[in-house]
Amino acid sequence: MSAAVAERSPAIAAEHNRDGGPLSHAEILEVMIGLLAALFTALISSTIVSTALPTIMSDLHGTQRQYTWVITASLLAMTISTPIMGKLADLLNQKLLIQLSIILFVLGSVGAGLSQEIWQMMIARAAQGVAMGGLMAMTQAIMGSIIAPRERGRYSGYMGAVMAVATVSGPLVGGWITQTWNWRWVFFVCVPLAVISLILLQAKMHLPSRPKRKVRIDYFGAFFLACAAAAPMMWVTFAGSDYDWISWQSGLFLAAFVVAAGVAIIVELKHPEPIVPIRVIANSTTALMIIAGLAVGVGMFGAGTFLTQYFQLGAGYSPTKAGLMTLPMIVAQLLSSVIGGQIVSRTGRWKPVMVLGATLFLIGFGGLGHFLDHSTPYWQIAMWVAIGGIGIGAMLQNIVLAVQNTVDVKDIGASSATVSFFRSLGGAVGVTVLGAVLATKVPEKITAAFSSLSPADQAKAGVEAAAMKKAGMNLDINSLQQPLRTIVHHAYGDTFGLLFLIAAIIGIAAFIAVILVHEVPLRTTVEMHKPAEGVRPRSRSRQRPSWRSWPPSPMSPGSSTRPMAPDSRRAPMA
Repeated sequence: MSAAVAERSPAIAAEHNRDGGPLSHAEILEVMIGLLAALFTALISSTIVSTALPTIMSDLHGTQRQYTWVITASLLAMTISTPIMGKLADLLNQKLLIQLSIILFVLGSVGAGLSQEIWQMMIARAAQGVAMGGLMAMTQAIMGSIIAPRERGRYSGYMGAVMAVATVSGPLVGGWITQTWNWRWVFFVCVPLAVISLILLQAKMHLPSRPKRKVRIDYFGAFFLACAAAAPMMWVTFAGSDYDWISWQSGLFLAAFVVAAGVAIIVELKHPEPIVPIRVIANSTTALMIIAGLAVGVGMFGAGTFLTQYFQLGAGYSPTKAGLMTLPMIVAQLLSSVIGGQIVSRTGRWKPVMVLGATLFLIGFGGLGHFLDHSTPYWQIAMWVAIGGIGIGAMLQNIVLAVQNTVDVKDIGASSATVSFFRSLGGAVGVTVLGAVLATKVPEKITAAFSSLSPADQAKAGVEAAAMKKAGMNLDINSLQQPLRTIVHHAYGDTFGLLFLIAAIIGIAAFIAVILVHEVPLRTTVEMHKPAEGVRPRSRSRQRPSWRSWPPSPMSPGSSTRPMAPDSRRAPMA
């Protein structure tokens, strides 16, 4: 059935799609609306809390370590659940799985909004993280199941735009809600969007039927994969504060990571239905895109987290105004993702777009790393973040698209989730490491600046400095007296440039990976090419011989003739 007929008859189209036929553009958009609504809700919930978290921790009487783990619980759960849910997408009903993820997300959001203790908030955020991992994995797996790679570019552009808006606008919305309403509404506001997406998916999503087969879930692989992902995140969370970076505790975390990763690889190689198929990672395209995804994760999550903090802690702006000042990155990522997706869809080539994106990523973040301090004018900051945003938007979804184009539809979920897993892991570990650098450098700068004050100013600010040290640098900067307030603002403002420089150095790995990857033209079918039903492929021995070998030898392996029998009816020549 053609797409035109499918558009004219929705009932027939739905029945046709259940039989495995292609979806029309209108039907794909109907499914995409529900998917993008769910994805936007999940992503913004992970960033909207950043500007509200200091108020939340103050109301719930949390400590600095609890502050860290409220963030880590969500990121860690999302990182671990993404490949697991991606593999389940290849084995179970994708529609049911994404609906269960949405329901879990709603429960986690309500639980977080109603939390009265820090441990309740941690559990609720972990539940949200599991749901977010499921939504990200399911969204990409479903797209891979209904859209051919050649056409997937423009739809991936829509997804990249949604991810960009959710990632960078979350702090803006969170700051406005915290100042205008109450921090609990930061979690409650996501519930209606999740319910709407659940209804849309139930009414509009009709996925192609899949053959039933026995499901074997890789429980041991999931466990050791979770341990391997958790070990480095826990290490960077406590290193530098509870123990030195080079210490026996660090060695213990390193040993735990090596053992867990080694056992996970052995299990994945032997299991018939592995969570992370090693054959997918063994693909050179997938391996290089994983490297690029790690760097993009650091840049994407790092920009959304630390750029807003720069405007608040370095420049002293309110959460709402700080969010507004990130608009250049929002617009740049949105336009780059959409336009880049359209270019890829029209030309069938993704590597030129990614090379340009990796180059702009280095220029933008390198510029921030070199020029950013407490005195940098805003127009320069806007220029550099816009350039970096264009680079992130150009690479974000094309990384997944490049991998999906090299695997069959049966491995779409696992391959997409594997790339998302490493991107989320890079973002989680990267943000934690950059946060550790920030926490180390800022006190050093404050101490150096404090020692340069006059004795009278030191006496005036000495009590406040001691109190701030006792509170773990968790006091409201705007409540500090001069000149200590200016010292703290400058210390933060002069440190954030180093964080973006580190992100730019990591981005070099993404640039090299994109340069080295071999571009495979985007196929125009959802499944890998296979012969039409009822048509037997021509055997190599049946192929017509080349004119260069004519006439063929009777005993030639490629000959299409047979040696003449002695009793041939053909009369001998006179």
